[in-house]
Amino acid sequence: MELQMIKVAQAVHVLNHDTQSCNRFAANQWLVQFQQSDAAWDIATSILTSSDHHHLSDYEVEFFAAQILKRKIQNEGYNLHLGAKDALLNALLLAAQRFSSGHPQLLTQICLAISTLVLHAVEHVKPIEKLFYSLQSLRFQNNGNTAVLEMLTLLAHTPMVLEFLMQQIDEGFESLIQHHDRSRKILRCLLSWVRAGCFSEIPPGSLPSHPLFNFVFSSLQVASSFDLAVEALVELVSRHEGLSQVLLCRIGLLKEALLFPALKSGDEKVIGGLACLLSEIGQAIPFLIMEANPDALALADGLLSCIRFPSEDWEIADSTLQFWCSLAGYILGLEVDDAENRKNLEECFVPIFSALVDALLLRVKVDDSTYNDNGCILDLPNGLEQFRMNLVELLVDTCQLLGSALFIQKIFLGSWMSSSMHIAWKDVEAKLFMLNAVAEVVLKEGHHFDITIIMQLVMILSSKASADLRGFTCIVYKSLADVIGSYAKWMSAPQTNTRPLILFFGTGIRQPFCSSACAVAFRKFCEEAAEILHGLSNLEILIWMGEGLEERKLPLEDEDEVVGAITLIFCSIPDKKLMYNLFVRFLSPSYETIEKLIEEDNVHALRQNPSTYIESISSAGRGLHRIGTVFSYLTTHLSHALGPDESILELLDVFWPMLEKLFLSKHIESASLSTAACRALALAIQASGQKFGILLPKVLDSMSSNFISFQSHECYIRTASVIVEEFGSKEEYGPLFIRTFERFTSSTSVMALTSSYICDQEPDLVEAYTNFASAYVRSCPKEVLAASGSLFQVSLQKAGICCTALHRGAALSAMSYMICFFEVGVAFLVEPEASTPGRSIQDMVIRVISLSSEGIISNLVYALLGVSAMSRVHKAATILQQLGAVCSLSERREWKTVVCWEILHRWLYAALQTLPAEYLKAGEVESLVPIWVKAVVGAASEYLESRRQCGGETNNRGGHMQGEGGRLLKRLLREFADNHRNIPNLVYCN
Repeated sequence: MELQMIKVAQAVHVLNHDTQSCNRFAANQWLVQFQQSDAAWDIATSILTSSDHHHLSDYEVEFFAAQILKRKIQNEGYNLHLGAKDALLNALLLAAQRFSSGHPQLLTQICLAISTLVLHAVEHVKPIEKLFYSLQSLRFQNNGNTAVLEMLTLLAHTPMVLEFLMQQIDEGFESLIQHHDRSRKILRCLLSWVRAGCFSEIPPGSLPSHPLFNFVFSSLQVASSFDLAVEALVELVSRHEGLSQVLLCRIGLLKEALLFPALKSGDEKVIGGLACLLSEIGQAIPFLIMEANPDALALADGLLSCIRFPSEDWEIADSTLQFWCSLAGYILGLEVDDAENRKNLEECFVPIFSALVDALLLRVKVDDSTYNDNGCILDLPNGLEQFRMNLVELLVDTCQLLGSALFIQKIFLGSWMSSSMHIAWKDVEAKLFMLNAVAEVVLKEGHHFDITIIMQLVMILSSKASADLRGFTCIVYKSLADVIGSYAKWMSAPQTNTRPLILFFGTGIRQPFCSSACAVAFRKFCEEAAEILHGLSNLEILIWMGEGLEERKLPLEDEDEVVGAITLIFCSIPDKKLMYNLFVRFLSPSYETIEKLIEEDNVHALRQNPSTYIESISSAGRGLHRIGTVFSYLTTHLSHALGPDESILELLDVFWPMLEKLFLSKHIESASLSTAACRALALAIQASGQKFGILLPKVLDSMSSNFISFQSHECYIRTASVIVEEFGSKEEYGPLFIRTFERFTSSTSVMALTSSYICDQEPDLVEAYTNFASAYVRSCPKEVLAASGSLFQVSLQKAGICCTALHRGAALSAMSYMICFFEVGVAFLVEPEASTPGRSIQDMVIRVISLSSEGIISNLVYALLGVSAMSRVHKAATILQQLGAVCSLSERREWKTVVCWEILHRWLYAALQTLPAEYLKAGEVESLVPIWVKAVVGAASEYLESRRQCGGETNNRGGHMQGEGGRLLKRLLREFADNHRNIPNLVYCN
């Protein structure tokens, strides 16, 4: 038998892997004949149950054996005598237990074979009981429950489940169990099997008349079983398209017998259940709803009734939204070329969606408790907020369907306020929400509406005393601000609106609930109305708003909106002197908070009072944040015709001396203050560009010195990265950049990165340092890089260690730096016979790679172990591809003695060989290394060819991992990582 088992295994292997089609065909023919033989029973069973034949322990062979047994049981199982069936069942149960923790597909095949064997055995009067008795013994085996759960899932593949349920309907339970309890038990059982795919055995054509379906439908009319009947029907409708058509014909019955009485009595349980069911039916058959026959119209009318129902929450209305969205999307997607057909379509559905808008206007209103609440802190009810979020898509589609003109007409239908100035604020707020939701469609179609109504609301709310802006009034204020922001282009057209709107924004920004909406609307308005805000009175209001920011303590994102909006206006002022003076006034409060902090006389007094000191630090940090935001907007919005560099330099003349003094103060030990100062500095550098160069020595010295003093503040390294990116190409700053790189690299915290554990403790430092190194490599000229060999050697060693960290961001940024270095290095190596400077950079690259690559490869292997390895596969493969490219370039050069394919082979072998013994199987190193090297050779060849074809630039399609060789290398590494993902992560130490 063992010889036959070996032949089966060989045939399966040839069938799945042989490159010759004739061999695969012959193997298939042999396996087909084998499957039909009587010997297949014993051989397939032995493959699945015997643990003595390790050479046959192959998933493909075992899967084939399980498939054979399943098919033979289906086709020939009735020929087996009772003893053989029992023996086969025991063998399959043993196999199920054996492979409980193996491949899920293999376990599925075994369980299918078991269920087929037991449930088709005619000698078992009660096959279900027999099966569960067999499973009971399996439960108590190791991992046996996995197989039991798989079996229970697969039972739905047999029609005997349906027969069992039908029998229960006919026979009922014991007489002591009440009728409604019996129905609920059947429905709960049925629902479980429907979800498992039980009805898949029933031909679609016979499903509508099936006893089980009729039982479920009739259960709708029984109060005690209604909820379960709805769940079962919803599941059936979602799985069987034909069933929806049958239920559509019964809509009239559902409405008359259930919906109308429930609406009259206020039975939310029935209304909610029918809303879900009708919505599911409609979603399944939009093409039939489009025919607008009486049943389809009745369904739509029923759902409209559900939306209108004044429920205490919004779940019922929310459950219908998917139907309306799918119907609207279906109609919008139709290409109706015939004018008559389009007219018929509009006649049928415009009234329906028009009525839908009316119904939604009722349901988006706030409830009475929210309307009457005058508390200082107020928000929309959670249910209404979620309903509105879900509703936006439908409102957009409905507006497109009806056209913005009709939609807006319905929004503005009726007076928003009576002559007696009594305003229905609930209605107003609901209409504002819907008007804002469809803004994109309305603006695109260009259908203007009367904005005087909006301005009337602005005047009314702006005139209220601050004490009156509370409770529901704040919700209206916020909704009105949203509308003004969305329609800022139209709202800014009449210049008479400008001053009232600015005052409206200024007032609203003071209120916590609506500050964010008003800040965003203010910025959008300023973007549209920049030129008409140049009047001195308007500018004074802007200064007033800006000066008040320190006092209001807005969230930083809201402050950014306000500061950005004011900066936009100032940048557009033609008078350069006026613009500068406005910026000085605007930023003065921010400068004052910083200067007050760093005044030497105040240091001791501030520290005597901790709460006051913390407040001062916070205020200075917020001031720096505002200054940084101004510089960020100056970068893109200051007109170049006005000489932006001069304007920015004038601001820098004030900014840098103050910041320099702050960096030298004791207060800078605060992490939040350091972060804010570095952000402002980085944005100022980006705004001023090369004009900042005169300050560069002082700035870089300050960055490196402060990092040495406060090594937990990686913000200094991040700011230095910005400086290198801006000025790295300037050779005159080369010594300055080298000195900065040296100070960062030799710092205690960077030198302490000697294990993956430490890297995981300092992920921000790792990311900042490796990003700086990447910027250095990308930006500096070759003369600077050639002089930085020792720095690259140390930084690559640190990056190699960091790529083994569990922290994803730290590991990937370290690998990105290595890729960056190799990318630039290869670019230098492919240059033709180089001059003296060129040879110098090439020698540096080869020296660094020869000294660092063995450690890098060892680190990469460690990075491919454990649960976090899969995210590193692509970058690891890219690094190996680049190393391979270096080996290829070295083969015909004098560098061959230090970097070549033979040496790369040794590096890979050593990296795998040094892994703990329990990490690799016997002989795995010897088998992996040749395969990996061959893949690296192919990937490197593609990489170099791609560079040649693209003139030295890497082609996105074929450069990194996109060619056949690259994909093979990536697949090999992915398989290695996948096979070792369950290994505990090793703490890698240098």
